[in-house]
Amino acid sequence: MPLMDLIFIVSAAVFSALAAVFFVSRTPRKSPSAIKPPGSEISFLFKKDTIQHASEQAHAIVDLNEDDSDWTALYRSLSPRFPTIPETPDSQSQNPMIIKASGSNDAGLLRLTAMDDCTHVEVIDTCLENPSEQHHIKSLEAELATLRMASSTAPHPVWQVDDAGVVQWHNEAYASLYHRILEETPNPQQPLFETFAMARQPSGSTRASLKSNRGKEVLWFDVTTMQAKNLTMFHAIDINAVIQAEVAQRNFVQTLAKTFAQLSIGLSIFDRNGQLALFNPALVDLTALPAEFLSARPDLLSFFDRLRDNRVMPEPKNYHSWRQEISEVIAAATDGRYQETWTLDTGQTYRVSGRPHPDGAIAFLIEDISAEVSLTRNYRAELEMSQSLIDSLGEALVVFSAGGVLQFCNAAYRDLWKLDPDSTFADVTILDSIRDWQRQSRPNPTWGDIRDFVFKVGERAPWDSVIERDEEDRLICSVSPITSGATLVRFEILEDAVQLHPGKLSLIQD
Repeated sequence: MPLMDLIFIVSAAVFSALAAVFFVSRTPRKSPSAIKPPGSEISFLFKKDTIQHASEQAHAIVDLNEDDSDWTALYRSLSPRFPTIPETPDSQSQNPMIIKASGSNDAGLLRLTAMDDCTHVEVIDTCLENPSEQHHIKSLEAELATLRMASSTAPHPVWQVDDAGVVQWHNEAYASLYHRILEETPNPQQPLFETFAMARQPSGSTRASLKSNRGKEVLWFDVTTMQAKNLTMFHAIDINAVIQAEVAQRNFVQTLAKTFAQLSIGLSIFDRNGQLALFNPALVDLTALPAEFLSARPDLLSFFDRLRDNRVMPEPKNYHSWRQEISEVIAAATDGRYQETWTLDTGQTYRVSGRPHPDGAIAFLIEDISAEVSLTRNYRAELEMSQSLIDSLGEALVVFSAGGVLQFCNAAYRDLWKLDPDSTFADVTILDSIRDWQRQSRPNPTWGDIRDFVFKVGERAPWDSVIERDEEDRLICSVSPITSGATLVRFEILEDAVQLHPGKLSLIQD
């Protein structure tokens, strides 16, 4: 072989060896730690919402239980770190769906891939060693960031004290309130509220007020205490609006009470629970119920029982059905239908009414109408006496109002004309009466004159006329104005009238 060929072959072999070494040195080599051992990834395979397969690391982060579906358990485990994970496997907005972790220092990803009715879920972390622990740490960091944001943005003060009453932690709202009240930065040894005493009480809430150093401002809070081992957490809710509303309500009730105190009508208001909420002095006077009994806020049944015992309401006919009757009274008052008149053994008469009020309250009004009833009875007796007196007269009398409506008549009028105006519910007018008179008498212009006289306005003078019912039956009709524009019409047999009043003889001669 020629020397040149040998040199060429050796040179080519050396060059090839050097090239191979160069390329091998440029190829990255994986370290033993960079190679994933089997089962080191976090991955799930779901069929609908049921796990079909999960890696060893995946089982470490999901707490399965019988109360929730497998997907719900996955959502509960991953949502603190990946808040936008779908609540159901079929609600993916895209496929595959990549979700970034919420933490600013968390580069983790969640990948969901839909395959027919299956969903593959994979958590991708930069740290390849023990990914389940990495996931737990990142989830706790995300949850801690959320809690810090919730604490700093909470509008109400939150703080924590130890057994000695020293403030160990507080949020920004507490610091702001501290500066508003004491005009300085929070001092752990000097809490805003009497937390040492509150911490020794069982968990619950209590009202507390704060007064500023200048004394011009008083703030009210509802402080809730939560015990946790040797620490106590406090939450203070601003209730100034509630306090102001309660003060306004109390002032309004006092104003009503002062107003009701001047009423002569007994007033009792029962709240939605059936307990007496308000009463006035007139109720004590009318019912003779002790003020101490009423101030104890009795319920409706006790109230009516005491009225019965004091004989301030009619005696029940049947004591066995007494409770049922009271229940019916309460039901009627709730609908606004209850109104009765109680006549007592003492001779007094009460008007009792029940009225519904907003929010299920009921008001009972008791009014003494004894004087009114007595006046009505006396008036009715006088009317009956007057009617009896008029009925005893021999003349037929009938009175018409200024509007021409028959007001009353006596027995002689009803016998003479065979009419009974009280037998009809409709008003009997002068025109109705004239038609009845015309039907029972001969034609006479007097009827038209009577009609005009009844409706005439102004000065009127009395006058007489003769009415012929037949040849042997003649009447003297006397028309006279009386009070309030009314008209009195009298009918009398002519012969009797002449005997009693000789001056009326001229009517016969005319």
